[in-house]
Order: sequence, then structure tokens, then C-alpha cells
Amino acid sequence: MTGVLLALGASVAWGLGDFGGGLGARRVALPFVLLVSQATGLLLIALVVAASGEAVPPASSFAWGVLAGAFGVLGLAAFYRALAVGTMGIVGPISATASIVPIVFGLARGEHPSALQATGVVLAFCGVVAASLEVSPAGEGPRVGAGVGLALAAALGFGWSLLALNRAAQGGELWAPLTMRATAVPLVALAVLVLRPRRRGLRPNLPLLAGAGAADTSANVLYSLAATRGLISVVSVLASLYPVVLVVLGRIVLRERIARQQLAGVATALAGVALISAAG
Repeated sequence: MTGVLLALGASVAWGLGDFGGGLGARRVALPFVLLVSQATGLLLIALVVAASGEAVPPASSFAWGVLAGAFGVLGLAAFYRALAVGTMGIVGPISATASIVPIVFGLARGEHPSALQATGVVLAFCGVVAASLEVSPAGEGPRVGAGVGLALAAALGFGWSLLALNRAAQGGELWAPLTMRATAVPLVALAVLVLRPRRRGLRPNLPLLAGAGAADTSANVLYSLAATRGLISVVSVLASLYPVVLVVLGRIVLRERIARQQLAGVATALAGVALISAAG
């Protein structure tokens, strides 16, 4: 039961963090959204690692963590931008199909997915197609919804980040997300210095952005704890349901409306993600 509760907590925390980041990206320049959220997450995970006393991992784990951080921040940039310009209830489930990337990588290396994973991939693909298409207001037929391309780019970035994070976590479960954040913050800070985005809206939204970073990092910690206290097949499925939080918050807070066929696509994509996670 403890593992289940921790996994559900991770799912809720990821959903809240994503919603906060996406909402912040509608109010503040994206580089500042990333900088504040990632810096907050870095501070939080650094405190957790210091308190845990976990042994320092080998250099190879740090290298994988750096790679995970680079891909992760690129995916997060695309994700937050997609949430800012698109419908959160659609963007979230599409980005969650990042779990397909490790399967494709495994196929390239000669691995064979299980029947559940193969079914999950097919469902996720069909769900993404259905969720991506919306009816044109001008009556010109279906069109790809706003933010869908960015959501797919985010899924690609998250997927490669997951692959690298898995290798990094073998040397230290808590050091891996710490290395990710320690990589992301300088990259984002460099982007801020180069792009010099406008600071409009930054100060009043600092609590929102910091909260998004804290929620995202808390979810990582909760999931790590859940994975050691429950069945991974159950824990991974529960934690992968975080897009549901985005769908609900988008409907309640932002009054988002999702067409029936898109909603069916969202449900199908989530079912596919759940099957992939259950068989992973």
C-alpha cells in the first residue's frame, strides 16, 4: 500500500508541476520559466541527497546524468511551450508517449517487446493521432492542433532522457536527478544570457514557477521511493497517469474544451502508456 500511495503522490506532483510550468509559460518568457523551476528543483534535490547520505556514484553515472539532463531540459522546453500554446489536456498525454522511445531503442538493439508492450505502442500511436486532430473553425476539415508538434518533440526529448536516466540511476537513485538538474541549470542560464528575454511578469509569477520546480523534483523522489516499496508493474502504471491531472486542471481552471474524438484519443493514448509501463 505504501508503494501505491507514493506512486499516486508522484503522479499528482508531476501533474501539478507540469500545469504550473505550462501556466507560467503563458505569462513569462520560457527561458525564465525553465531557469526558476530548474534552479528550485536543483536546490531541493541537493538537500535531499545531502540528508540521505547516499554514496557518490562512479564517473560513468555522472556522464549518463549529464546526458539525461541535456535531453531532459530540451524536452521540457518543448513541453512547456506546447502547454503554453496548446490544449493542456491534449499536450500532456501526447508527451507521455515518451515511453515508446526506450522500446524503439531496444528494438534497434535486437530486443523483443512483450505482447503488452506492442499493444501499448499501437494504442499510444492511434491515440496520439486521434488526439492531435481537431475540427477547423472554418469548416475546412480536420487539422493538427496547436502545440502537437512541440508535444511530440517533448516526448522524444523525454524518451532519450529516460534512457540516460536509467543508466545514471544504477549508480545512485538520488544522484541521478541531482546531476540532471545540475546540468540543466547552467544550460538554461546560458540561454537566458544569450537570448536576453524580457522580464515582464517574472516577479509576480516567481512562486508559481518555483512551485512547479519543487513539484517536479518531489515527484522524482516519490517515484524513486515507490519503486523500492511496491511492485514496479503497479508503481510505474500509477505514476504514468500524471496527464490525467493536466486534463482535469485544464478543464476546471482553464475551461478547456476537448472534442469527443480527441478525448477518446487521449484515453487511448493513456491506456497505451499504461500498458507499456506495466510491461516495462
